[in-house]
Amino acid sequence: MKAHERLLKYVKIDTRSDETSAKCPSTDKQFELARYLVSEMHEIGIEDAFVDDNCYVYGTVPATSGRESEKVIGLIAHMDTAPVFSGKDVNPRIVENYNGKDILLNEDKNIVLSTEMFPDLLGYAGQDLIVTDGLTLLGADDKAGIAEILTAMEYIISNNMSHPCIRIAFTPDEEIGRGADLFDVEGFGADYAYTVDGGTLGELEYENFNAASAVIKVHGNCIHPGEGKNKMKNALLIAMEFNSMLPPAQTPAHTENYEGFYHIMNFNGDEENAVMDYIIRDHDSDKFAQKKEMVARIAEFLNVKYGEDTIECEVKDSYYNMKEKILPHMEIIHKAVAAFMKNGVEPITVPIRGGTDGARLSYMGLPCPNLSTGGHNFHGKFEYIPINSMDKMTDVIISLVTE
Repeated sequence: MKAHERLLKYVKIDTRSDETSAKCPSTDKQFELARYLVSEMHEIGIEDAFVDDNCYVYGTVPATSGRESEKVIGLIAHMDTAPVFSGKDVNPRIVENYNGKDILLNEDKNIVLSTEMFPDLLGYAGQDLIVTDGLTLLGADDKAGIAEILTAMEYIISNNMSHPCIRIAFTPDEEIGRGADLFDVEGFGADYAYTVDGGTLGELEYENFNAASAVIKVHGNCIHPGEGKNKMKNALLIAMEFNSMLPPAQTPAHTENYEGFYHIMNFNGDEENAVMDYIIRDHDSDKFAQKKEMVARIAEFLNVKYGEDTIECEVKDSYYNMKEKILPHMEIIHKAVAAFMKNGVEPITVPIRGGTDGARLSYMGLPCPNLSTGGHNFHGKFEYIPINSMDKMTDVIISLVTE
């Protein structure tokens, strides 16, 4: 089976995670894909595959004769899709022999995948692309990674290719920052691993954001508007004031490469109470600390201005830049570069403007850089992935674990 054929099956299963849930997995529906993957792994010869009580899927492709003493390599991808956009009733289609023009995703709603907005499309003229119907995300993040890993394993096993021991894991809840929370690093038993969870074909990433979340709660005083003078304290207005005091150029819409940002993801409330959810990101640890301090200082200032306990500010670290944990193991980066180049793919070493399970796992003792899947525009209706890129990534994975 081809990788894209697997992907088309996987995306039909809704695995959207839920950041408001305290359980693991955050949504029970992730078990549906997990159980399907275990069945598929058994079919292709990964005999010990299983899903644990927390929805982590594990399996082993034992080393072939003569290679038992080599280091154990791990391959990891995540099953959930981002909660920011619907992953239910995904209706993918294949655009064959793409003509290099805008793609009409949904005629009824006039949703268009535009080459002006997404010029990377132009590089795929003549190829076959998998796109959405404009109403959901696609889910290539990271079901494409799962499909590429299992397609590579099927090829290796069916062709009796020589390889060291390979450990496979598929995780829940990566999109809400919990994918490594209950990962059994010791039981996994790999010396090093790769997440297959990146974007454009050729991406090789071992630097990522330091990340934190911030929850800002504003407590106001709701009084009838007709009697509000010198009495009303409008929580909504104070929340808007808080947001306006953050550096306006340090948002995702105005930053790139190594530049960090503050990003408001949710704003709910009324005159009495308001809540804002932020994420804070920076590659540089000192700048990361400064950003967190800025949030705390704004809260402190507004509490002085409007009264004690007007603002509650909770900042919590999510993950850290994996670079310092990868630098002592650069041989695994060189190995990935060689696998890309052997398959005619130019490696693109870029900092991740986000995070992966690999960042957390690297700090848990499992060095784990990130590889591309070949997809674009994750987390939204304009997500797409070229079939050729999926085939190439499958070949890269085969080279990575057999050479």
